[in-house]
Amino acid sequence: MDGNGRWAKKRGFLRTKGHEQGVRAVRDTVTECARLGLESLTLYAFSEENWKRPAIEVGFLMTMLNRFLVKERPTLMENDVRLVHVGRIEKLPAKVRGTLLETERLTDGNGGLTLCLALSYGGRQEIVDAAKRLATEVEEGTLAVEDIDEAALGLRLYRPEIPDPDLLIRTAGEYRVSNFLLWQISYAEFFVTETCWPEFGVEELHRAFDSYRSRDRRFGGLPSVPSHEPAP
Repeated sequence: MDGNGRWAKKRGFLRTKGHEQGVRAVRDTVTECARLGLESLTLYAFSEENWKRPAIEVGFLMTMLNRFLVKERPTLMENDVRLVHVGRIEKLPAKVRGTLLETERLTDGNGGLTLCLALSYGGRQEIVDAAKRLATEVEEGTLAVEDIDEAALGLRLYRPEIPDPDLLIRTAGEYRVSNFLLWQISYAEFFVTETCWPEFGVEELHRAFDSYRSRDRRFGGLPSVPSHEPAP
């Protein structure tokens, strides 16, 4: 969800104003995805690298996150959304961590969209943590080295029950992966928009979905053959 700071700077606001406006984009996006019947949506809310930002900004983001988790509970319940997280949340302030876990508990019975917040998250760190779990199991004798394969590692990621994403949306014209779901996006389709996150809305979301529908997803295979042309 890129471009909060750029959106604010362009309008003469502090960066914090961009983060505040970005909450609206989160609400609109989550609500529309729930309405459309999507299975899961992961939002990159706070990366491991974001801890390097000025302490004042980090503090503001943590306060805003805590407020969001409480304020949006009715919206989550009304839209049958289940909230979960990925990331090293032990680094979050105790109050924020407690609010997060309580919101997850309250929404656990919801059967619609699974909304996953990536918090203190990094794709490389996730793979490292999964590798450590494998190494521990081998050391304890509960797993044989020869049984380690892609499926075994995948099962030890933070949320193995969430399917790999079909579509990755980057706002604010960013074309880099930014250490996000490195394992899971192996075959994801990319959609890049120049729109900064605070201005991202339902119309832009549907543009991304329309673009996705036009793709020929090959997964390493050959292009699909039109039905009117016999395969060789």
